[in-house]
Amino acid sequence: MHYSRLTERIAGEGAAAWDIHYRALARQAAGEDITVLSVGDPDFATPVPIVESAVASLRGGATHYPDVQGKLALRQTIADGYRRQGLDVGADNVIVMAGAQCGLYAAAQCLLDPGDEVLVPEPSYVTYEAVLRATGAELVQVPLKGEADFRLDPAALKAAITPRTRAILLNSPHNPTGQLIDADTWKAIAELCRRHDLWLIADEVYAELIFEGEHLCPATLPDMAERSVIVSSLSKSHAMTGWRLGWVLGPKALIEHLTHLALCMLYGCPDFIQDAACEALQTPPTELNEMREVYRARRDAVCEALTESAVVTAIRPPAGMFLMVDIRATGLSSQTFADRLLEEENISVLSGEAFGPSAAGFVRLSLTVEAERLAAASRRLAACAERARDESDPHALSPSPASEADCL
Repeated sequence: MHYSRLTERIAGEGAAAWDIHYRALARQAAGEDITVLSVGDPDFATPVPIVESAVASLRGGATHYPDVQGKLALRQTIADGYRRQGLDVGADNVIVMAGAQCGLYAAAQCLLDPGDEVLVPEPSYVTYEAVLRATGAELVQVPLKGEADFRLDPAALKAAITPRTRAILLNSPHNPTGQLIDADTWKAIAELCRRHDLWLIADEVYAELIFEGEHLCPATLPDMAERSVIVSSLSKSHAMTGWRLGWVLGPKALIEHLTHLALCMLYGCPDFIQDAACEALQTPPTELNEMREVYRARRDAVCEALTESAVVTAIRPPAGMFLMVDIRATGLSSQTFADRLLEEENISVLSGEAFGPSAAGFVRLSLTVEAERLAAASRRLAACAERARDESDPHALSPSPASEADCL
């Protein structure tokens, strides 16, 4: 039987990146003691008031067809959050989606045509390639340098622009590296978008998980509101990954197009979930600050555990729930090391190469287990790396242990 060309465009390395995670889950389900650090699913429970709001809504009969664009009260609440950041927006600038992933896919469908180019810094989140290729557009990777801790250089974006460039897709705070785009860099990016008439798609799902520095919504910059598409969700900030509640904020015309697409694809997000989202945003739970501080402590625990290693180095992220570990001294590829770590130490991490060639020699570790277990896993990761290095070159002199500054 025949399948569409779309099936080829949405498959590939991005989809295969999760294989090691599924293997780890299968072993865990079989009763093995596996430390799963390969996915960004918070280990916190959704705060009780949010859950109770959904239960009350269900019992109240919120089980019918929802507003396809999203409940007015929720859209207004989301818009109010951006107004507090300085944006002149209202409910008509927002559509509620089934998570940020759905929002990204829908936005790409409404912005891009076959042959368009979209600049994406890499390493990048593994689904971006399929999201863009599903439209027939081309993802143009803009390498980030591990030696610069994967910080974004606007000059690299500028050099990649061609007459076919239609958009720039950015993620800040960044998955997989946890880096944060600073205000000066955002201003330079905005100037590129204005000069070359580009859309700016900003994935902000980690905006509430910042440890050092500040988040800046690029739509607040001069003349950027009409060309900015902001995608976010409650998944990470409120430990609500399974609720599938996200949104897109953008120009009213784009929101109208997205609503037409949602009508034939989603037919809206369930009302009881939207009611819970209203509760989450209108009455922020006290747990939100606590969760952020726990992630900060976990980051610090990993950095401390790896500080004395002569083989691996952690890049200390200012935000997010991930951490990149440099394992190049082992002499192994990222995927080979990740496979070996799961086999020998029962720890699952993702290969950096899954996020792009610039992350070759790195693995991504999720901060999704308690600090003590995370620190123990980090020490076992370092031990595994040391064995691999010694096997590849037993006569090599050990490099100096990473200084504390490497994690500062």
